[in-house]
Amino acid sequence: MKNRLEELRKARGIKQEELADAMEVSRQTIGSLENGRYNPSILLAFKLAKYFEMSIEEIFIYEEESK
Repeated sequence: MKNRLEELRKARGIKQEELADAMEVSRQTIGSLENGRYNPSILLAFKLAKYFEMSIEEIFIYEEESK
């Protein structure tokens, strides 16, 4: 799953650590999300959407796996 997290965070001038604190996760979790190494829990996805005042679909882009 791709996401726009890094783009949105940088556009607002927010550091990874600041976002991590707001989400109550580690900075490494934010970095892993941004690099596509980790997919968020549904709870974290909702918290991020609320934080950025966007829908989950505007932040996270679901791509079906090709068979």
